[in-house]
Amino acid sequence: MDDETSYAHKYRNIDFRKHPEKYIVGKGEQGVLIAEPYKSEILPFWKFATPEEATESAQKIFDLFLQYKAKKDFVGMDMARKYLQMGFTRSRRYANHPSGKKYDPQGHVLPPVDSADTSPKAQSARIFYSFYRKAHDDDIYQQLLEHHLITQDT
Repeated sequence: MDDETSYAHKYRNIDFRKHPEKYIVGKGEQGVLIAEPYKSEILPFWKFATPEEATESAQKIFDLFLQYKAKKDFVGMDMARKYLQMGFTRSRRYANHPSGKKYDPQGHVLPPVDSADTSPKAQSARIFYSFYRKAHDDDIYQQLLEHHLITQDT
């Protein structure tokens, strides 16, 4: 069983609002599609098809981040940050590879398309990245992250 499978299996049925102590930050976007109730609260707003959708989506998710911050809800803040990160990474992938396929049949990474920096998806990626950085670099988020990691190890 690989790490993602075991992570998903272990955390799928936990209400992390009731049990934030069970939340493990994980790697990258790990847990973003399983950590409830946050997935159900954030996922409906996650859209990146056009720069207009990305702007509205990233702003709404960042607003949720701020709501979680006001409640000192670290897990909610971290999940919102992960959705902003995922908006960036997915938009960037589709900017580089409009088909969504990053690898050729032999498993080699395909080169990005010529319009990878000017396409609407690249614009969406830049929008999400700016909101992701605001969330990631937030002083309260960083303090709560450090506290969570310290208490997670004990």
